[in-house]
Amino acid sequence: MKTIKTSITPLLFGMALTTCLAVAFSGTARADITIGVILSVTGPAASLGQPAENSVKLWPDSIAGQKLRIIAVNDNSDPTEAARQATKLITENKVDVIVGPSITPPSIAAVETAGRNATPIIALGGGNAIIEPQEGPRKWAFKMAAPEATFVERTLEHMIKNKVKKVAAISVTTSYGEGFLKAFNAQAPTKGLTIISVEKYGAQDLGVTAQVIRTIAAKPDAVFIFSFGTPAVLPQAELLKRGYKGKIYQTQGVANADFLRVGAQSVEGTYIALAPVMVAEQLPESNPTKKIGMEYITKYEALYGPGSRSYFGTEAWTALNWLQATIPVALQKAKPGTPEFRQALRNALENMHDVVSPEGVFNMSPGNHNGIDARGQVMVEIKDGKWKYIP
Repeated sequence: MKTIKTSITPLLFGMALTTCLAVAFSGTARADITIGVILSVTGPAASLGQPAENSVKLWPDSIAGQKLRIIAVNDNSDPTEAARQATKLITENKVDVIVGPSITPPSIAAVETAGRNATPIIALGGGNAIIEPQEGPRKWAFKMAAPEATFVERTLEHMIKNKVKKVAAISVTTSYGEGFLKAFNAQAPTKGLTIISVEKYGAQDLGVTAQVIRTIAAKPDAVFIFSFGTPAVLPQAELLKRGYKGKIYQTQGVANADFLRVGAQSVEGTYIALAPVMVAEQLPESNPTKKIGMEYITKYEALYGPGSRSYFGTEAWTALNWLQATIPVALQKAKPGTPEFRQALRNALENMHDVVSPEGVFNMSPGNHNGIDARGQVMVEIKDGKWKYIP
């Protein structure tokens, strides 16, 4: 039986405590492989952490014949709390690997802790600062979202195809937004696009009126918003409220049902480069992610409802796919619960080849702890409150 211990919510903690007590009184031994999961199920990134939590609940009881012990905790979307939880998971719970946190700033904080303690970490945050440069603690870190430059390139190609010439950006003031803004500033001029305005706002800000007024005054053909989850709705809703008629682009950080629900009509017509799982049914049969994507969607939406899929839930499932591919390799080298096993698992992750998940195909190397290629994103449009694939 899979044992899940969590501090995410009082209800879940009570359920987990009951499970742990049942295991203790039955005399069952401690699970062989201990996985620490750090998620943002409260705070600004809650709409990202909650779907990931849902996916973790669907994980199997074992991998390669070894029982799993999953200890899930909440970082409240806060880097300091993420580092604290990572320290506790490593020093007190002796985890073999950490999955999470959900977003970039907490992921960076947790990576520093995990790396210093020689514990592999599969971060769910999207920023390349999580794994680059590949030195020090980052040698123990892996992340699955495509690099910002890859998403930006695909998006700018769509802009050019639709005759966009002048672009404005509105970015959240976190390392996630800064990473995308850096890639955008580097690429747009080389593709003949003129950046005419850049505005910033905080993820917990309640208004962006001044930023949007300045953006509209610059008269851009398109606005590229670099943000995540429901906070990304704020600048877009304000743009529509102020009468903006141009194209609006978002990043993969909004790929969840809550963004559609909260944004409602204000996000209609938005263009996004995102993971193929969000439109798996619409993909051609030749797409290598379609089969496994549909398998995941069927399992997830059977429990959580039609249309409940989220890229961030998919990330937690991709983490499982990675562990299913690498734990058998590590088990050939050492036993779980040992420094040798953690090292072997890190090495196995670094040498993954052709591992397919609902969000892409991964090929790692010592210099690339992301490993995804162009098959890891497609262009979509939000139409009638749904994700529509753009061939």
